[in-house]
Amino acid sequence: MNIFIDCEWNEFGGDLISMALVADTKCFYEVLPCENPGPWVAENVIPHLQKEPANWQQFQTGMGAFLNQFEAIHIIADWPEDIMWFCKALITGPGERMSTPPLTMEVRRDIGNDSALVLHNALSDAIAIRDSYNKLFRSPADKE
Repeated sequence: MNIFIDCEWNEFGGDLISMALVADTKCFYEVLPCENPGPWVAENVIPHLQKEPANWQQFQTGMGAFLNQFEAIHIIADWPEDIMWFCKALITGPGERMSTPPLTMEVRRDIGNDSALVLHNALSDAIAIRDSYNKLFRSPADKE
């Protein structure tokens, strides 16, 4: 199953704020606390989260439940840090990771992020990435 990812984080190199994983008909979207947002994030990300923050354990539990609905997963991102945050979220403790179906990952620069809903909202952006990818790479037979 192709799953499209987008994340928001606190300025360059900062902590994760939100993550969205979007399949064809299902999605996971979660927000984490951001106690000291940078100026750009405070203005452009925080007002568009549209959800109350969860703690890290709730975040991981929800992500694991979402991923385990599928037999195999191919994560598709438009930015490498999205993959980095996804991989960090898989780690549940020293030498431990959440159980998931088989995973592969891909980063593409040729998929647009023209979010028609809410710019700098991970869920809206992941939907836009999915739609762009499907428009560019799905054959007409796949679309039926």
